[in-house]
Amino acid sequence: MANLKEIRSRITSVSSTMQITSAMKMVSAAKLKKAQDAITAMRPYSEKLTELIQGLSASLEGDVAAKYTTQREVKKVLVVAITSNRGLCGALNSNVLKQVKVLSEKYGHDNVGVFAIGKKANDGLHKTNFVIANRSDVFDDLTFENVAQIAESLTHLFMDGEYDKIELVYNQFKNAATQVVVTEQFLPLAPIQGDASTAADYIFEPSKVEIVMELIPKSLKTQLYKAVRDSFAAEHGARMTAMHKATDNATELRNQLKLTYNKARQAAITGEILEIVGGAEALNS
Repeated sequence: MANLKEIRSRITSVSSTMQITSAMKMVSAAKLKKAQDAITAMRPYSEKLTELIQGLSASLEGDVAAKYTTQREVKKVLVVAITSNRGLCGALNSNVLKQVKVLSEKYGHDNVGVFAIGKKANDGLHKTNFVIANRSDVFDDLTFENVAQIAESLTHLFMDGEYDKIELVYNQFKNAATQVVVTEQFLPLAPIQGDASTAADYIFEPSKVEIVMELIPKSLKTQLYKAVRDSFAAEHGARMTAMHKATDNATELRNQLKLTYNKARQAAITGEILEIVGGAEALNS
């Protein structure tokens, strides 16, 4: 059994850890509320805009939106891996890295490039995958304008023919305890599901073509911004949950150490009493 000094030192260490994890949990809980409100408010707009774009693109004749919708033979694929800049959030980042590796095996390792959004994506993939860029700085000032710049860069890579397909891999926020890794096609635009004739119910001003060419870039920027926002909310939810569990584990360990300390202390006192009694009996005899 460890001596009393060692046990006291461990109790102090565990208590300090418990204070840190508890503080991190409260910080993440505060940030989660704001991030959750932002992604919850944004989802309906993003989904409706995507639905509208798909319907309009499918109803157009000719090659008006061809540069966004052309389905080329997939030879080169760009995977946009969205993770956090910091750890201590459970398996949040490792799940994204695993999915990127699955896609690498699917398309062929030499045919896949990685665009990292988040420091953990760059750190985890730069040795095994061809990382063409790292934009972990976007989380320092998470605004639509900053994400829109990344969306424009990705769009140019597709239009210039450097990549035939671009996919997003990120954690979709469900609730504080649940984050789901999703793979979402960014470019080319996915074909509409169902009947494309519903777009004929609208009256277009100034024209259908002008509206489509204006909305498609905006839709792509919104789609990427939603993915980054989803990942940001998922990060704080995962960290809050992870720190909650860590605090509970630290509390349990501290209680066990205190029990061990009390038992060791009682054993030491009992040993000292026995030594005194033994010495007294020896003097009397």
